Amino acid sequence: MTAAHIDVTAIDFDVLGAWMDDQGLPGGPFEHVAPVTGGTQNVMVRFERGGAAYVLRRPPLHPRARSNEVLRREARVLAVLRDTPVAAPRLVAACTDESVMGAVFYLMEPVEGFNATVGLPEPHAGDPAIRHRMGLEAASALAELGRADHGALDGFGRPEGFLERQVPRWMGELEGYGALAGYPGPDIPGLEETAAWLERNRPATFVPGIMHGDYHLANLMFALDGPRVAAIVDWEMCTVGDPLLDLGWLLATWPSPDGVGVISGGVTGLATTAELVDCYAALSDRDLSAADWYAVMACFKLGIVLEGTHARACAGKAPREIGDLLHATTLNLFARARTFM
Repeated sequence: MTAAHIDVTAIDFDVLGAWMDDQGLPGGPFEHVAPVTGGTQNVMVRFERGGAAYVLRRPPLHPRARSNEVLRREARVLAVLRDTPVAAPRLVAACTDESVMGAVFYLMEPVEGFNATVGLPEPHAGDPAIRHRMGLEAASALAELGRADHGALDGFGRPEGFLERQVPRWMGELEGYGALAGYPGPDIPGLEETAAWLERNRPATFVPGIMHGDYHLANLMFALDGPRVAAIVDWEMCTVGDPLLDLGWLLATWPSPDGVGVISGGVTGLATTAELVDCYAALSDRDLSAADWYAVMACFKLGIVLEGTHARACAGKAPREIGDLLHATTLNLFARARTFM
């Protein structure tokens, strides 16, 4: 998303200033106001006030149906993670009252880092050891999230029956695409086979925890001076469920050592998926004996989510070239599921 696509006018700085004053934050004029670019449809703007730097996040000027609820959930999770070792953006304050600025918004501290799928700075680009370690740091940061206490998130998500709901939930989603005129139905080799395998091999139990929900390389910012994960970003799909599905998501989307990725690639020399699992296992007391099941589940779920855009493209509700591209990605994900199976 370019800066031109981010509508800074969605922020009333007079209202924001008064609200910040009420929160006891440093006052003064707003300085160095600039949009933050990225892959999100939400508005993010960086600014300074009273000697402190902030990033404001709020829904777009014309929000989607659940935009405000999603931001409320994000803010609640980030508040719980604020004083933990988890590499989450540090929440400063949140306004969940839509009447203040017409939408939920929150302030967080800026993150100094880079998105590896956009490009690598030095020393990362020239040091294979750093790039290899970046993969292990991605697994380490996820293991840290898996250790976070979800006790303060009562009523957040539905961990009871979480794994049992997954296959029926996403097969139902796929069936629902049939209501879109022009969509011929899913042409996904291995669909039924994968669904049946997941049901047969589903883990009997799991330990609930905080999930990011979309944990992959493009949602990580790495430190500028080394391989450390500076922040896990885009918490729109966060919930309380089985954190090992986040690990599965990482495995399902992870680029190969030569940089080829199902979702995002281009970075060569990263740790292998087997090394990711070993690293996570060394830092977690969770049972990883079914790690392949979680990877297959992630391929299955993400593939069905992406097929939704293909269905909408067939119905003229999304660009056809995007729909075709994502359908191809869905096929690649189901082929990858077979390798894990």
